[in-house]
Amino acid sequence: MNAQILEDRLIEFAANIIVAGQHLDKSFAAEHLSKQLIRSATSVALNYGEARAGESTKDYLHKMKICLKELRESYVNLKIQKQSKTMTNQDLIDNLLDENNQLISIFVVSIKNTKAN
Repeated sequence: MNAQILEDRLIEFAANIIVAGQHLDKSFAAEHLSKQLIRSATSVALNYGEARAGESTKDYLHKMKICLKELRESYVNLKIQKQSKTMTNQDLIDNLLDENNQLISIFVVSIKNTKAN
C-alpha cells in the first residue's frame, strides 16, 4: 500500500473515531473510554507521520510498532464499548472495528516486511 494512502486512511480513521463520540451515552464509562480511544486512535496517524520521516530503519520500525500498539489498544477499547453498549450506533462501531482490524493487519505485514529486508 502506498504510504500516502495509508496515512490518509489513518487520518480518516482518527476523524471517524472523533465523530463517533457523538453517538455515546452520557455515562462516566462512555466518557472515559471515549477520551482514551481518541488519544490512541489519533496517536496512530501522528506516529505514522513520524515513522515516514524516520532517520533510520530502526527508528522507522520503532514508530511503526508504536502505531501497532495504539491500534491494538483502540481495537480493545472499541470491543469494550460494543459489549457494554456505551455507543448507541452499533453499525458505526462495527465499521470502526473492521477498519481498525484491517489497519492492524497492514501494520503487522509492514513491520514483518521491513524486518525481513
